[in-house]
Amino acid sequence: MGPEKNSRDLFKGALILTIAALITKILSAMYRVPFQNIVGDVGFYIYQQVYPFYGVALVLATNGFPVIISKLYAEQAVKQGKNGVHRLFAIAAVVLMLIGFSGFSILYWGAERLAASMGDPGLAQLLRMISFVFLIFPIVSVLRGYFQGTGNMVPTAISQVGEQFVRVLTILLTAWILTKKEYSLYIVGSGAVLGSVTGGITAILLLGAFYWTRRKRAFLSIEKVNWKESRRLANALLFQGFAVCISSMLLVFIQMADSLNLYSILLSSGLTSEGAKELKGIYDRGQPLIQLGTVVATSMSLSLVPMITSEKLKEQMEYMHDKIRLAIQIGLFIGVGATFGLWSIIEPTNRMLFENSNGSEVLAVLCLLILFTSIIITTTAILQGLGNFLFPAFAILCGFGVKYGLNMILVPLFDTMGAALASCLTLGMVMVILLYRLRKLLRTSILSMRSFLVVSAAALVMVIVLKIYIYVTGLFPTFDHDRLFAGLQSVSAVIVGAIIYVWIVLKGRTFKEEELALLPFGSKLLFFLPKKK
Repeated sequence: MGPEKNSRDLFKGALILTIAALITKILSAMYRVPFQNIVGDVGFYIYQQVYPFYGVALVLATNGFPVIISKLYAEQAVKQGKNGVHRLFAIAAVVLMLIGFSGFSILYWGAERLAASMGDPGLAQLLRMISFVFLIFPIVSVLRGYFQGTGNMVPTAISQVGEQFVRVLTILLTAWILTKKEYSLYIVGSGAVLGSVTGGITAILLLGAFYWTRRKRAFLSIEKVNWKESRRLANALLFQGFAVCISSMLLVFIQMADSLNLYSILLSSGLTSEGAKELKGIYDRGQPLIQLGTVVATSMSLSLVPMITSEKLKEQMEYMHDKIRLAIQIGLFIGVGATFGLWSIIEPTNRMLFENSNGSEVLAVLCLLILFTSIIITTTAILQGLGNFLFPAFAILCGFGVKYGLNMILVPLFDTMGAALASCLTLGMVMVILLYRLRKLLRTSILSMRSFLVVSAAALVMVIVLKIYIYVTGLFPTFDHDRLFAGLQSVSAVIVGAIIYVWIVLKGRTFKEEELALLPFGSKLLFFLPKKK
């Protein structure tokens, strides 16, 4: 009964964290739409220029160090007892505070230099504001790592949702109030960035409340300093922590490369300052679309990863290979559907969300990132489940350099379309490398050609139907309600496209009944399967 209970607890904890992660990602994607509507494209550009720096701190405090701390906690509790656990948290606190203070120092005291290198000195005040998040993340990481190490995932989940909710609320309220009072867009941007600080403080307060209400509170007391063990723990924290963090920074790195050189390249290409800001702001409209599409595409495939890890530990290789194929297949199925569905209706969707259809052709190209990101995130999680942490991190880190370099080549030629192409080429390269690595590790095929052909055929039919649907409905009179009509057009097109795509894929016997049953809401899709004779 013991191992079964532990397994149930493990899956329950993973489910709690998965739900929290989905809620926070949806909140993170959706607030950008009303925010852009309040501040406009130039205001959106200002905020998006500094967002990747917050994204780095968020990943450090959420996906990276808490996971490694919880893993080391379990190891120390068994091998070293209470003294080993206390040593771990003392070292974790010191290491993370050094990292946090380094990040704070670079952004706070280097704000002017960094803003100047980005081509916009006005960003310095926003960079200084966001630097304080790096002083908050060590406390949040250690507390989350502690709770996850004890097997209690609820405090981490509640702190993540609470942090994101307060952050989004602060961003939208300050943007609305400061815009109404006609402050400059840089002041408005600074107010929005304040949300990162209020969100971080909320996370500390929530985690602290959980800690102080525990019946048994642990206080650090190290009986004997073991320098050799301390160095080992510090190295494990740094190398494993950064490997997991970097693997989770895929889209953050893409945005970071754009923040560092896209605007300055547009300026050097002959555009005016205001024109370049507006163009970059329109280009940044793609971020919430990519995030939402990726959340939908990865949530179902990632639900299989704990199962893959479990089968590896049991050494049931054939069953594990089946689950890996299924995870990749689901990532492809939903990624292709979300990518080409959104590509087909991008113009009315752009108008519905952002008031006009400016930059729709660039956003259409950016839709491809949903497919690439979905496969990359799924493959990375599988590789980590198989114990392969360093290779995905290295591939994604190289992707940052490739994206930065391609921007310098393509943006002078094609403006923001060049940046979109650079993102697609970069993520396409990373996806191929990771799939090749997984194929080499498994020494077997990870996707059948039949599944690929059925999904491709379904996507093609869906695109043709949606293009006809958008064209025909576009002939209807709108009576000066263009945005409302675009909303009705987009939402109805999503329903039409989803039904056609899912029906063709499932009728093509891409998934078996037992495979669908493993997925969240999979039972609802059984209706589409061909009826057995």
